[in-house]
Amino acid sequence: MALDAKTGKQIWQFTHQRKTKNPNEINPYNRGVAVLGNRVFVGTLDAVVVAIDARSTPIVTASFTLLDRTNGKFLSGTPFVYQNWNTGFDENGPPIQVSGSNSGPEGSFFVYPSIGGATNFQAPSYSPMTGWFYLAYSESGQQYVSTPAAYEAGRQYIGRGRTAAPAAPRPAEPQPSAGIKALDPETGRTMWDFKLPQSSLQNGVMGTAGGVLFAASRDGNLFALDAQTGSSLWRYHTGANMRASPMALHKKYIAGAHRAPLQLRTPSCRGGL
Repeated sequence: MALDAKTGKQIWQFTHQRKTKNPNEINPYNRGVAVLGNRVFVGTLDAVVVAIDARSTPIVTASFTLLDRTNGKFLSGTPFVYQNWNTGFDENGPPIQVSGSNSGPEGSFFVYPSIGGATNFQAPSYSPMTGWFYLAYSESGQQYVSTPAAYEAGRQYIGRGRTAAPAAPRPAEPQPSAGIKALDPETGRTMWDFKLPQSSLQNGVMGTAGGVLFAASRDGNLFALDAQTGSSLWRYHTGANMRASPMALHKKYIAGAHRAPLQLRTPSCRGGL
């Protein structure tokens, strides 16, 4: 929702209408919003990035969705990885679900994206220099199966099940992959794609005024990428799995958290931070 900062009065409220609920989902919470120009961006529980008109509220799932920041109205939605569970969006933003994609005792077909989503906890970033939105992504699929489950205090309650007919990806569907993408927020178009060897739910990206995008990877690497081209400027291996997005300190150090002690590094690339 949008509130008047002076009075606390609600200006508008946007609710993402999911056509289906994943009974296997854990911790069903939103992860916050980001603001760019007149648009508000928010991630949803059905693997969608929604863009809202900040002045009124219309929307734009694994798509990159745009909403008018002034009113929360839906503007557009563009997949940023392969997805096969919806065929698009109606005029108000809710996705149009493909039959057979939802979880059930018999199991769904092989659905993209998988339960972790196309992007999740990974912090995205925006650069006013390029006008692009940057995010870490994972492209993979799975079959969704659920069965009724009795609640038992102290145990995880997710209702997962097994099926006698496991599903598999179709021949033309992609193999699992991960990486970092630059997206044009006006169109949802992918401007470049930097591949990573492993996906992660924690490692995101950080843009800087020096035209450098810093990224952390699950295999322990800290990357410096050219924000315009996506080319690698340098990489540094920290010696352990990275567990968070990089951050900047005092305009000349980069910090990253991983399974060993916190490390600081002085960026040695053109442009600085």
